Amino acid sequence: MSELKIVHYPDPVLLSVAKPVTEEGFGSQLKKLVDDMFATMYKAGGVGLAAPQVGISERVFVMDTPNKEGGSDKYAFINPNIIHVEGEQLGDEGCLSFPGLYQQVKRDMRVIVRAQDVEGTEFELDVKDLAARCVLHETDHCDGIVFLDRMTVLKRELAKRKIKRLQRTGKWE
Repeated sequence: MSELKIVHYPDPVLLSVAKPVTEEGFGSQLKKLVDDMFATMYKAGGVGLAAPQVGISERVFVMDTPNKEGGSDKYAFINPNIIHVEGEQLGDEGCLSFPGLYQQVKRDMRVIVRAQDVEGTEFELDVKDLAARCVLHETDHCDGIVFLDRMTVLKRELAKRKIKRLQRTGKWE
């Protein structure tokens, strides 16, 4: 496994809709990408990472969130599609493409997502709480939406000012 470079906002790949993985796209290259994305996510201390965040415009993301049994639920989602949402949660959210930036973001509490695994087999997952937040956040990346877009106008402007400050001081690449 090799570590990938995480791109930072406002890289254009983060702001454009990613391409679906086609039938020909399933295979050893996709498996390697998923393995490398997990390695990159773990090293960066995240719970989710989408392919656009590593400069690849494909509808792929990985996620590893804690579960109630004290372990974790690790998944790779290829061509994710949100098919049902309900409830509401408000909580702190961060993003590996926005290092050091955390904001309160409103998300749905429960999500049912349909996707494919690295073999191309379709599956459905029903998740709540942090896992739901993660699925929505990473699916947004696949749709060219960043978490700034989910903030209030005031919080978004404050966040953009903070990013500009960090860019001027060389602490934002």
